[in-house]
Amino acid sequence: MNPPSSVLVAGAGAAGLTTVEALRRKGFAGRITVLGAEGPAPYDRPPLSKQVLAGTWDAERAQLRTREALDALDADFRLGEAAVSLDAAARTVTTSAGRTLGADAVVLATGLRPRTLPGAAGVGGVHVLRTLADAQALRGELLTASAVVVVGDGVLGSEVAATVRQMGPAVTLVGPQPAPMAAQIGASTAQHLAALHHRHGVELRGRTLMDGLVTEGGRVRGVRLVSGESVPADLVVAAVGSTPATDWLTGSGLRALDGVVCDSRCRAAEGIYAVGDVARWHHEVLGTSLRLENRTNAAEQALVVAANILGEDRPYTPVPYYWSDQFDVKIQVYGAPTPEAEAHVVEGSPEEGRFVVRFTQGDATVGVLGWNMPKQARLHRQTLLERYVRPSAPTPL
Repeated sequence: MNPPSSVLVAGAGAAGLTTVEALRRKGFAGRITVLGAEGPAPYDRPPLSKQVLAGTWDAERAQLRTREALDALDADFRLGEAAVSLDAAARTVTTSAGRTLGADAVVLATGLRPRTLPGAAGVGGVHVLRTLADAQALRGELLTASAVVVVGDGVLGSEVAATVRQMGPAVTLVGPQPAPMAAQIGASTAQHLAALHHRHGVELRGRTLMDGLVTEGGRVRGVRLVSGESVPADLVVAAVGSTPATDWLTGSGLRALDGVVCDSRCRAAEGIYAVGDVARWHHEVLGTSLRLENRTNAAEQALVVAANILGEDRPYTPVPYYWSDQFDVKIQVYGAPTPEAEAHVVEGSPEEGRFVVRFTQGDATVGVLGWNMPKQARLHRQTLLERYVRPSAPTPL
């Protein structure tokens, strides 16, 4: 494929914007069009469950770039105009405004859609948290709430529970795991997170599933558990996961299987690339397909996509990384620890509130976690690198 003279990016979040910036830094002078389903200028998502929800940041502070910085990119940002269909062979995208736009290269960066709770449609006081508008709507109701139930005890649910509790309302965190984030950080480390939430007054209902919502007059009044017990609530927040936004790709000619299926270069088809939360690509070193839902991946993957659009031949082989801020604790996770991995404290101690955990399976280190020890966690990350430096042959689509 010849170097492109035009690029169309479907998605104006961190992944899409970083792709545009990387293209310009590498000297691409052609036409760039960016479609964004939302109206606001590109903004960062991690602060939504923390600073924006708490009110310590306003919407403008969450923006990824100033208007001047966006203008300097000389890109056509069409915000509030979503991509609704794709013809991969022709490299054309039809938009919600009825336009059909073509480009030499198309980048899919449409991200995720949050799952909703059964029976929540049309019920007041039930929220999801994915967009800036979601965060603002939830914050508006939190200011007068006294009791909140968060359904889902993964990363997002744990962060929302921590933020809301610090705002004053009573918080109950309901989820199927034995402790918050157990699937992400292992059962033993998750017990320390459970203790942290307990100390701050969060009521944990682990190993528990929701049976339905309790409503009255079109508004939520609580959550009914499978045990038959009801937990009263003024507000309910659903943090039960997300699905890649790929429904608009039906009939496009691309494969979508829990994300847009890509090769190791993040290429879904000739001239078509995927980046960020929506991309499922082949990790050459690990020998498997991955889809990562975190801010670090959005930025790092975008750099590789931009390079490959411009003719480089770079596999994307990152060491996965994400972080989570809850109460006064910063948790950083490198690699991909599994619930089956053995956890060993290798520096600091849980009693001191500062420690590093190494996760191993057999003789291999599969993950490193830092608990209020960012510098030390980065140093221990080196034990992971031997798993990520022996690329195999590229795997085609």
